[in-house]
Amino acid sequence: MSNEVSFPLSLPTADPLLTITHPHEGIWIIELHNEQDSRLTTRMINEALRPALDAVEHSWCAMRDRQANDGEDKGGGALIIVGRRDQDKFFSNGFDYETVKKDLSFMNDTANPLLARLLTYPIPTIAAINGHAFAAGMMLSLACDYRIMTDGSRRRAWMCMNEIHFGAPWPLSFTAILNAKVGSPVTRRRVALEGHRFTPSEALREGIVDRLANSTGKSVGNGTEEVLEGAMKLANEVKMLASRGVWGAINTYLYKDCLEVLYSDTRAHEVELPNRKAKL
Repeated sequence: MSNEVSFPLSLPTADPLLTITHPHEGIWIIELHNEQDSRLTTRMINEALRPALDAVEHSWCAMRDRQANDGEDKGGGALIIVGRRDQDKFFSNGFDYETVKKDLSFMNDTANPLLARLLTYPIPTIAAINGHAFAAGMMLSLACDYRIMTDGSRRRAWMCMNEIHFGAPWPLSFTAILNAKVGSPVTRRRVALEGHRFTPSEALREGIVDRLANSTGKSVGNGTEEVLEGAMKLANEVKMLASRGVWGAINTYLYKDCLEVLYSDTRAHEVELPNRKAKL
């Protein structure tokens, strides 16, 4: 990779699944556009999201070096992740479960490294939740530092871990992230064991998201663009917190217990579901 990354950058090069833009100094946006609901497939994670995080970090480091050479004491940065911008129905609909459950190495080799990378990213990360965030889509947002969500006034939007409803056991890493990011045991129970669909106002009240964006516009674009506008405002508020280069290091210690789970071999912690047949 050259010293300067050119934007917009779409990844992977063939049949891209996301696009990175750099609208303002110190702010980058990753737009997920894997079809309409931005499923977190193996290809999306390994060939798009993880390389995109590397590209943004590279660009931020190059910007800091350039500013240092110019005698400027800046170096702030923030990254926004948003669902497809030409719609406002989905942020991300999670994994392609039928494919993932057949791949025993998926969590170890693909999903957990992505979540750990986000948890320890060197600049603040903001999930701009412009529609439904289901299952791994919700986990992706929780792995970010901040979450801003559409207020649902224009179109319904939910955050939900719905595995309980279709019989999918939770990966241990999901439990670790939920425990690290959601403080209330009652809320964690509603998330994990009840599969509750949190409306935007409920998610804000429970501390799952940090802010809501007013999305009363009439066109499809307005809903997402207003969420992005709120995310940009938040990014400008927090980006200088990364200027001293310790944001990621502090997060590494803040989420030490969670990261130990993410870095462990999940297959060593698998629990077989009991075969419960009714006895007469």
